[in-house]
Amino acid sequence: MAAFPPSLADSLCYLNGEFLPLRDAKVSVLDRGFLFGDGIYEVLPVYNRRFFRFEEHMARLGRGLAKVRIANPHSAVRWLELCRELVAGQAEDDQAVYLQVTRGVAPRNHVMPVDVEPTVFMMSNPLVQPSPEERHRGVACVTARDFRWERGDLKSVSLLGNVLARQMSADHGAAETILLRDGFLTEASASNVWVVHEGAVLGPPKSEHVLEGIRYELIRELCEEEGIAFNLRPVAEADLLAADEVMLSSAAKEVLPVTQIDGEPVGHGALRGKPGPIYARLYEAYQRAKRTQSL
Repeated sequence: MAAFPPSLADSLCYLNGEFLPLRDAKVSVLDRGFLFGDGIYEVLPVYNRRFFRFEEHMARLGRGLAKVRIANPHSAVRWLELCRELVAGQAEDDQAVYLQVTRGVAPRNHVMPVDVEPTVFMMSNPLVQPSPEERHRGVACVTARDFRWERGDLKSVSLLGNVLARQMSADHGAAETILLRDGFLTEASASNVWVVHEGAVLGPPKSEHVLEGIRYELIRELCEEEGIAFNLRPVAEADLLAADEVMLSSAAKEVLPVTQIDGEPVGHGALRGKPGPIYARLYEAYQRAKRTQSL
C-alpha cells in the first residue's frame, strides 16, 4: 500500500459532519462517488483567509447538484460556516478549498437510489498559482479533439476525460490542453479559454459542452470595467490559431497568458510569442477584484 503523503496526513478535513485529520478520513467502497464518479465538486480560492466569489461558487454547486438530482446537503450559510472552520485550521493564508458531494453509499446499481444520505467531503490545500516567470513569459499549450462526454457543463467528479486530456499537455511539457469539438473551441482540460481578436475578448458560448467557469462572468465584468469589448460566440480553430492573444482562466490560474500553441507562437508583430496588453489589463483588474470581492 502506498504511504499517505506526510505533508497531507495531519491536514484538517471535513467528512460527513466531522472535522478530522486527513489521514483518518474513510469513505465506504460502496460510495457512488468511488464506484461511478457520481458526484459534484467545487474548488474555492481563498486569499488571506477570505473567499473569492463564494456566492457564485455556491450557486454553481447548487445548479450542478440539481442537474444530477442530488439534494444539496447544506444552505449557503452553513457551507460558509464549514468552509471558514476548515480554512481556520490550516497554516496557509492563501488556500484552495475542495468540496465534494456524492450521491452516497448504496449497493452497486446504475439506477439512482432513493433515501440515501449524500457523502460530503471537504479539504483545503495551499493555493498553487502560476509562477512570476509564467506570468512574464506566458505558457505553452497543445490542442486536442474534445473526446470527453457531452455534459461538460457539469462539474462532476467523473474527470477521467479531463485527466487524459491534461496528461497530453504534460507529456509535451505544456501547461494545458486546449480542446476542440467539430472544429470549434470548447475549453481546456482544467481551464476556460479566451481569445483576443482586434482588441475584443471572445469566448465560446455557454452550452452543455463547456463548464461555466466562475470566471466567465468575472471576465465579462472586468472587460466592462476596462472598456474592453466582450463577446461569447463560436470560436473556430482558425480563430484560435490566428488570435492576437490567448488566455486561460481558472480558480488557481486566475487569468494566464498563452504564448505558444502546438509549438507555434501566439500573436503577431512585436508581441508574437509574448503576453499581450489585454492580458495585462485583465490581470491587474483581477487583482483589484480580489481585494473587493472576497468575504
